[in-house]
Amino acid sequence: MTKLSDYALTAEAADILGVSQNTIRTWSKDGKIPVHRNPANGYRLFKRRDLEQFLKRIERSAKQKPK
Repeated sequence: MTKLSDYALTAEAADILGVSQNTIRTWSKDGKIPVHRNPANGYRLFKRRDLEQFLKRIERSAKQKPK
């Protein structure tokens, strides 16, 4: 069962990924990060697991690029 604590709001997601809130909004709109909506208020919610996986993908791609 998924709990609300499994999700981060936009500000926290931005902090986790080290980017601005507008970047998080853009990435979610572009489909780079899955986004869910709170049915009660419409706020964007990001699964913490999705954010961790996104960071891992970025790290892998950075390691593969030649310096």
